[in-house]
Amino acid sequence: MSQEFTEIVRKVDAAFADNKMEDFYALCADDIEWTMAGEGTQKGKDSIREWMKAATEDCGPSFPSISPTRMIVDADSVASYGTMSMKDEDGNDAGFEYCDIYEFRGGLIAKLTSFVVKAKADGEK
Repeated sequence: MSQEFTEIVRKVDAAFADNKMEDFYALCADDIEWTMAGEGTQKGKDSIREWMKAATEDCGPSFPSISPTRMIVDADSVASYGTMSMKDEDGNDAGFEYCDIYEFRGGLIAKLTSFVVKAKADGEK
């Protein structure tokens, strides 16, 4: 299963980069829970669709370029971390570091916990 789970995470990264959100939702259980650290939890595909719609209205339709550094696989979960670039809350191109923890049930994403931190620009304290 570990190879299958890492492939699902790669498909999620591609779906976000290509702005193909329905491809992402197809990989998720209907009752998925997505927690964005510091921002709260969305439960269910419909709630996540609305949340993502609001996020793209706030930041524009800029979807991240995701560069995973490493994936750590457990029996029913994958932790993926790396860097990504996308528009920040002010609409500027920015770099971020992330860690996403995926938990699977029945071959689908049942829970996703995301930690995203804006990277400091060169010389920024």
